[in-house]
Amino acid sequence: MPARILDGKAYAAEIRHEVTRQVAWFHSHHGQIKLCAVLVGSDDAGRLYAERQRKLAIVVGVQYELVELPEATTQEELTTTIDRLNVDRLVTGIILQLPLPAHLDTAAAQYRIDPYKDVEGVNPANIGWLFYDEPIIAPCTALAVTELIRRSGVTVRGAHAVVVGQSRIVGRPVTMFLLTQMATVTGCHIATRDLVAETTRADILVVAVGKPHLIGIEHVRPGAVVIDVGINRVTEQDAAGKTVRRTVGDVDFDAVAPNAAAITPVPGGVGPLTVAMLLRNTVEAARKQLDRKI
Repeated sequence: MPARILDGKAYAAEIRHEVTRQVAWFHSHHGQIKLCAVLVGSDDAGRLYAERQRKLAIVVGVQYELVELPEATTQEELTTTIDRLNVDRLVTGIILQLPLPAHLDTAAAQYRIDPYKDVEGVNPANIGWLFYDEPIIAPCTALAVTELIRRSGVTVRGAHAVVVGQSRIVGRPVTMFLLTQMATVTGCHIATRDLVAETTRADILVVAVGKPHLIGIEHVRPGAVVIDVGINRVTEQDAAGKTVRRTVGDVDFDAVAPNAAAITPVPGGVGPLTVAMLLRNTVEAARKQLDRKI
């Protein structure tokens, strides 16, 4: 039986509809929700992502401001900008567009964002609170993964979950979320000795490495739920022999799909849902700042 395709685009549309309702309610009772994005330099990918954020923010009723800084911005100048947004009561959410220019310390800049305005959930305070199952704002990609697992219909409690890739803003938070839901979790990384032996035990397999087609059919137990977080641009030859660029995941979708119970496509899986979770986090941030004032 073919795998059920977990349609991130459709799920994201549902979440945006709910966020629109929440934003309207917040606006009528407490005022505007405003998201500020900080872009340093002229990176095309960062600018495109910011434009996508702006369009979706407007759709759900969130104010959006792009704060642009020159390529030569110093760490001190970036810190000053973030500090200004932290204390601005009209700004309820802050996002730092990546990548930053090479001379800037990304982690230090992310750490500077007020945890209550950190809509991406990348501040160490937000990552740390995951260990207590009480995050202020959780990482939006990890939230997207857990939402897809929920929508797959798999019973997480008692399931064996394997998370391949243990980055601090995706793999590790996903691991913590699954542990709090009473899954038995194995974390795999670059030092894992026998990846196939680990992944073929998984009822739930999450892959977030950044390596095209790392996971093939030999890695997947029949009937597993497979969540592919990887987004990789590759150059290939099409049927006519023409060189083309396309986006693929960390999972070989065509090979794995016949073996899985449910699977996310790339593109169209985790990616669109992550942006929807960013908007949901933006509302959550505004709510929690209101509670903090009280």
